[in-house]
Amino acid sequence: MTFGLTFEKLFVIGLIAIIILGPDRLPYYASQLAKFVRWVRDFANTAKDRVRDEMGPEYDDVDWKKLDPRQYDPRRIIREALTDDEPVPVVKPVRESAYAQRQRRATEGAATPFDSEAT
Repeated sequence: MTFGLTFEKLFVIGLIAIIILGPDRLPYYASQLAKFVRWVRDFANTAKDRVRDEMGPEYDDVDWKKLDPRQYDPRRIIREALTDDEPVPVVKPVRESAYAQRQRRATEGAATPFDSEAT
C-alpha cells in the first residue's frame, strides 16, 4: 500500500523530519520506525499463519478479493437493488380511509355523508 504517497511527498516529509528532529536524532528515529514496520509486518504474517492453521484447507478456498471492503460501492449496491427483476408486490390498503371515501364519492357525484349529531 502506498497510501497515495509519491516520491515528492516522501521527500517533503523527510525534509520536515530533518528540520524538526535534527540530524543528530534522525538516525535513531529512523531505526525505531524500521523496527515498528518490521514488527507490524511480522504481526500480520503471524496472524495470517494462525488463521490458516485454524481454518485448515478451507483457508485456500476463500475468495479474499470478494471480501475486500473497498469493492463495496454504495451507488452500485443501490443500483442493483433498484433494478431488481423480481416483481414488487402491490400492497392494497385493508380499509379505505374516510378521506378517501369522501373523495371517491365526490368524484362519483354521490352525496357526501352528513352527520346530524356533529356540531
